[in-house]
Amino acid sequence: MIKDIVVNLALVGTHDPAASYAVSIAQTFGANLTGVVFVYDPVISPSIMDGVSAEWIDAQRAESETMAKTAIERFERAASLAGVQAGHRIIEATLGGATDLFGRMARRFDLAVVGQRQPDRMSPADLFAEGALFESGRPVMMVPYIQTSGLRLDRVLVCWDGSRTAARAMGDAMPFLTRAKQVDVVIVATGRAKSDEIPGADVGHHLARHGIKVEVKRIVAEDVDVPNTILSYAADVSGDLIVMGGYGHSRLREFVLGGATRGILASMTVPVLMSH
Repeated sequence: MIKDIVVNLALVGTHDPAASYAVSIAQTFGANLTGVVFVYDPVISPSIMDGVSAEWIDAQRAESETMAKTAIERFERAASLAGVQAGHRIIEATLGGATDLFGRMARRFDLAVVGQRQPDRMSPADLFAEGALFESGRPVMMVPYIQTSGLRLDRVLVCWDGSRTAARAMGDAMPFLTRAKQVDVVIVATGRAKSDEIPGADVGHHLARHGIKVEVKRIVAEDVDVPNTILSYAADVSGDLIVMGGYGHSRLREFVLGGATRGILASMTVPVLMSH
């Protein structure tokens, strides 16, 4: 069950796709929603520290606080219009501290929602996605910056490669899958089968036992380009949501995403639910 959701609110732009999408998820499941926005301390290089006045630092912090309040007002207005019970938290932190803290905060929620970084805009969105994925132990919903609609579950894609993370993501996504009109279990053929792989047909039977309408689809990755193969398939079938395991590891507390995971997050055109 999904009854408690947290979303990272963006400080930039007039529209926050992740916040809007989180509101629609909370509305669908009758869940409580918490919006978290961070006010960042100005990052100043030591080489120019002596040339920076206290007034400039205060002005930068004040601007960040104003943007945070605007994000909260926009979020609470959307939640109220949707009839969603929502609250918020404004937290002061450094950029590195914020992403780590958000990941740890997400541990006490059923789902964390974060937005994708716009390619032409500086934003810590990618860091929040990695922090939530590696630190929370909870499923993370990644929302494309081009997302305009709320949660739709006409067709959901479950990426299956027999791995532990794929199984974890499928289990975490069950509240969405049981509400979906159609679920495709997508197996990308790359010629590198795992010795312990659970066949896709067995996964299809498992989901069918939950009353889910499911089909198993095997597709071939051109030049072993798994991310684009998945995204192309999603576009071809008008997929509404992708479910997949999030790959990577933490090295000296610096997050390192796997190639397929990073490729999906960089180019995704539909929301992606990931678990690690």
